[in-house]
Amino acid sequence: MAEKQSARPGPRGTQTRRQAQRVALRLFTEQGYEATSLRQIADEVGINKASLYYYFDGKEAIVQSLLDERGDEAEALLAWVREQPPSPDLLGAAVLRWVDTFTEDKLQGIRFLAANPLLLASLTPTDEAPRVGAALTRLADELGTLQPARTPESVVLLRMALLSINAAVQAGAGAGVPDGAVVAAARQAARALVVELAPSAGER
Repeated sequence: MAEKQSARPGPRGTQTRRQAQRVALRLFTEQGYEATSLRQIADEVGINKASLYYYFDGKEAIVQSLLDERGDEAEALLAWVREQPPSPDLLGAAVLRWVDTFTEDKLQGIRFLAANPLLLASLTPTDEAPRVGAALTRLADELGTLQPARTPESVVLLRMALLSINAAVQAGAGAGVPDGAVVAAARQAARALVVELAPSAGER
C-alpha cells in the first residue's frame, strides 16, 4: 500500500507522524511485524485507528516511509556533493556528513530491515535497487574520482566508510553495548577510514 498523499501536515501532524513511525518500529522489533496491528500502534500513539490512516494506509506504508526518508537523505547528500567544488577534502566531508545523520533511533530501523529481508524485497521493485542503496552507490562512484590515489583497495575503503553504521550494528549485535556506543563506534571507524582516504580530512 502507498503512503497517504494528503496535504502536508502541520508541525503537530508531523510530530504525530514521526511518533507513529517510532512506535511502529519498536513494536515490529519487539513482537514481530505480522503480530503488530495498526490498532496497537494507534493506541500507543494515543490516537484512534482512523487518525492513523490519515498518515499511513497500512503497516507497509510505515516501513516504506522510513525507507523513503533514508533515500531522501542519501539523494540530498549526493545533490550537495555535486554543488561543491571538487577537492580531496570533499570526500571526507561527504562521508562524515552521511555518518553523522545516524542517530540511535535509526539503528532500530537498520536492525528491523536486516531481520526482515523478505519484507524489504517486497517493497522494492524487482528491477530496481533500494533508493538509499542506489544513491550511495552513485555517491561512492563520484567521491571516488576525488581520491588522491585511487586503487582497488581505496574503492573498497570508501564504501566501507559509507557503510560503517551498518557494520557497527552487526558487530554490536549480542555484545550488550548501548546504542549510543554503536553510533559512536561507527563514527570513529568512518573518521579513521577517511584519514586513510584523504589525510587532510583528519586534521579538522
